[in-house]
Amino acid sequence: MPGGKIPGDLRASEMVEERKFAILFAATILAARRLIDMDPDKPSMAKQFFVDRAIEDAAFIPERIDARWPTILNSFSARQE
Repeated sequence: MPGGKIPGDLRASEMVEERKFAILFAATILAARRLIDMDPDKPSMAKQFFVDRAIEDAAFIPERIDARWPTILNSFSARQE
């Protein structure tokens, strides 16, 4: 990249991917608490429910962070341009 700068589109997509991984990590922890006692070989609608619920709960965390501290996100974005 000329001048060592990263285009805004690439940076934005990297941030989206980082957020996806953060949500995946949090959702895994949240779902594991419920799934640990279930039989892994037995199909269950409860498994899908717990995983879906964990994803929703995990996605809620970054939304709340952005709502509470929007200036941190904005200043971080401005520094990298």
